[in-house]
Amino acid sequence: MDKILQSTFHYGTAFSRNIGWVTETEQEILRNKRIAIAGLGGVGGSHLITLTRLGIGKFNISDLDIFELANFNRQAGAAISHIDRSKVDVMAELARDINTELNLKTFPEGVSKQNLDEFLEDVDLYVDGLDFFALEARKAVFAACAEKGIPAVTAAPLGMGVALLCFLPGKMSFEEYFRLNGQTEDEQLLRFLMGLSPAMLQMSYLVDDSRVDLDNHKGPSTPMACELCAGLAATNALKILLNRGNVIAAPNGLHFDAFRNKFSKTWRPWGNNNWIQRLGIEIVRNKLSENLTMPKVTSEEIILDTPIARILDLARWAPSGDNTQPWRFEILDEHSFLIYANDTRDWCVYDLDGRASQTAVGALLETIQIAASKEGLNVSFNQTEKSSEENPIIEVKLVNAAGEQVTDLLFPFIKIRCTQRRALSGKVLTQSEKEQLEASVGDGFKLIWLEGQSNKWQMAKLLFRNAQIRLTIEEAYKVHKRIIDWNSQFSKDKIPDRAVGLDPFSLKMMRWAMQSWERVTMLNTWFAGTWIPRIQLDLLPAMQCGAHFIIVSDNKLETIDDYISGGRAMQRFWLTSARLGLQFQPEMTPLIFSRYVNESENFTQPFTKNTQAYQQAEKLAVDLEIIVGKKIKGYSVFMGRVGKGRIPISRSIRLSIGELQK
Repeated sequence: MDKILQSTFHYGTAFSRNIGWVTETEQEILRNKRIAIAGLGGVGGSHLITLTRLGIGKFNISDLDIFELANFNRQAGAAISHIDRSKVDVMAELARDINTELNLKTFPEGVSKQNLDEFLEDVDLYVDGLDFFALEARKAVFAACAEKGIPAVTAAPLGMGVALLCFLPGKMSFEEYFRLNGQTEDEQLLRFLMGLSPAMLQMSYLVDDSRVDLDNHKGPSTPMACELCAGLAATNALKILLNRGNVIAAPNGLHFDAFRNKFSKTWRPWGNNNWIQRLGIEIVRNKLSENLTMPKVTSEEIILDTPIARILDLARWAPSGDNTQPWRFEILDEHSFLIYANDTRDWCVYDLDGRASQTAVGALLETIQIAASKEGLNVSFNQTEKSSEENPIIEVKLVNAAGEQVTDLLFPFIKIRCTQRRALSGKVLTQSEKEQLEASVGDGFKLIWLEGQSNKWQMAKLLFRNAQIRLTIEEAYKVHKRIIDWNSQFSKDKIPDRAVGLDPFSLKMMRWAMQSWERVTMLNTWFAGTWIPRIQLDLLPAMQCGAHFIIVSDNKLETIDDYISGGRAMQRFWLTSARLGLQFQPEMTPLIFSRYVNESENFTQPFTKNTQAYQQAEKLAVDLEIIVGKKIKGYSVFMGRVGKGRIPISRSIRLSIGELQK
């Protein structure tokens, strides 16, 4: 078979489409050049394939690793058939499948001081493919290249772009540029990153900086960046090997970012000793230090090998007020489990009679129902004899669904559904979107829409005034102090501060004030402290949305079952919004405070001891009825806004199944 393949391969034909950009003579030169590539992972594997297709005829390749599942997003040789196989062997096979004449020397033990001379023997160019964190090996290879007069190219995959540096004989060396020797490992990594990317084009769109894990030598990556690296490195390899074109050598570099549509030529005389570079290093050092103090959110590896485990793993993503997750689970057997719910009336001013928590329980039940559909199961819910309004206990039973299994259309959106507190697009909802949202709430519920500039302005003023109550009563301050997770992008059981919706300056001011009620009072009294958050969190978002909505019940809401049913309708509406690509924010405090006022006879004391705030709530209750009508009084389930907008990069996540089980 090999002889047949060999007889059908013809170098000139295989690489004939290169001719025109290179001459036939230049192609023959490339055929006889040897390139060394250390590391055959994300960039190294793409380097080998791209350079092989360029027609390079000889390679020395090294890597001591094997392919695994975590390589699949970016590495050229990563595939199911290659798992647990040597990267060197796999990549050699792939390259030889392109050019059966290849002269390949493999170094499956990687590069080391012991084999470095052999690895670089007769090499015309070194192309760096080592892992970002392999600094000792990288320093040794580049130092040897400088000593032997071998040009060396490194292309770094950064975000969705590439940063390129070339080190040419007789010009600035790797060490002269990066200045790594004698530094701690963390400092070396920082200097290497900043030296590769003085422009740092990629940092503005990193959505989860907790994934940059210096301690465990892990970081996020993209396949686009790896392919861009291969293209830029191969282009400069061609120029170096053919002595053709301008090769930009250190301390000059190139950085292209495809996501931001930006290209930067960098120039750092004296490399990392440049005063501008030293300032940049200090800024990034402080930023990384700040991130290292942030609580890290780790994903718990749990084997979801039963239907109940898979259902609960999705059920935990149901929404709840301030991410309190007022439920715990007890698995009874493979067909049933208990939900132990509770409300937060003992500490939360937004849940004084448990109705908000009961609505959240309804969302949980609907999520369970949707998750069960994927398993081909029907679900029944029954409150047990020990159940109470404050602590409902619900038995959940799973039974096989009759007939053909049909997965609920909302199933894929259970984890996607989230809250976006920032301003959205003002683009109106389409008729189709509105019809699907109206249908989502099901029988027994309907929607009231508040659309158009006039209605949105009325709502904006109402929310702006309502927020003054929320921000000036001590009862709400105690809740906010408890539920905000400071200096966090994600939070398992609170709201991360980055998801609140304030700009960085306002967030810092808020954090300072929230340390004591006295500070909040002083800020509100003397410095108009509520104005900035009310404008950013209420007024502007109320104007910048597709529409405001209220879900209302056909029947008056009186019992826990009524509120649970309302919560189920609310969850289907929210998930449908996610399915339609709409962003969503609850606007519940006007409904809650109005209900407290309208049903004051049901409460032993006012929701706040602040008389002025209570009187304001009475006025707002009247104004809300004027805007939406008296028919919502006692019938309103949920209020919020929807519209087109960016997916939030900061959000509440959830406690793990293990943490939620009794």
